[in-house]
Amino acid sequence: MALLTTDPKILVLAFFGGIIPSFLWLWFWLKEDEENPEPKGLLTMIFVMGMFSVVIVLPIQKFIQNYIGSNEIELVLWASAEEIIKYLAVLIILYGTNHADEPVDWPIYLITAALGFAALENTFFLIKPLSVSVSTVSLLTGQLRFLGSTLLHTVSSGIIGIAIGISFFMGSFGRKAFLLAGFVTAIALHSAFNFFIIRNDGGDFLKVFAFLWVVTIIVLLLFEKVRRMDKKLLA
Repeated sequence: MALLTTDPKILVLAFFGGIIPSFLWLWFWLKEDEENPEPKGLLTMIFVMGMFSVVIVLPIQKFIQNYIGSNEIELVLWASAEEIIKYLAVLIILYGTNHADEPVDWPIYLITAALGFAALENTFFLIKPLSVSVSTVSLLTGQLRFLGSTLLHTVSSGIIGIAIGISFFMGSFGRKAFLLAGFVTAIALHSAFNFFIIRNDGGDFLKVFAFLWVVTIIVLLLFEKVRRMDKKLLA
C-alpha cells in the first residue's frame, strides 16, 4: 500500500492515532485476566504479527476487489480474509509452544492479534485525513475508527477465541464445530458492520454502533464464562 505522504509529522501522528486506541483496548482486556497473565514477550510478538497481517491482507483484498463483481460477496470475502489471517497469525506464533494451555488464553491471544491488526489498519486510514487537516476532521475520524474498526476487530476475533475456549475440553468434533461456528459468527458480524457503514447515509450511524456495543457486552459476558472455566481447571 503506497503512502499518500512522506511528511514525517503526518506519519507519526497517524501511527500514534492508530496504535493508542489499540493499546487502551489491550490494557482493558488484559486487566480482565490479571489473575493469570500471559507472557508480555509473547503478547508483544502476537500484537506485532497482527500488525504484519495487514500487509498480507491488503493484496488479498485487492485481488477480491478486482475479480468479484458483487459488492455483497466482496464484503464477505474481505471480512473472511481478515478473520482467517488474524487467526493464522496467532497460530504461527503459538506453533510448537505450550502457552495456550487454558481456555481463556485463546480469546486473549486472538484479541491481541486483532488489536495489532487494527492499529496498523487505522494508521493507514488516518494518513489521508491528516494530510488534509490535522484539526477537527482528523480528530473526529480517529474517534470513529476507535469506536468502529478497533472495536469490530476486537469483538470478531474475541468471538472466535471464545468459541475455542468454550470447546477447550471437548473432543475433536466439538472443537471443530465450535471453531467453525465462531468463524461464521465473526465473519457475519464483520460483514454486516462493513455493509451498513458503507451503505449508510448517516441516519442510522448511531444505531449501528449501538448494536456493536451490545455485541461487545455479550462478548464480555462470554469471556467471563471462559475465565471461570480456568478457575475450575485450577481448583
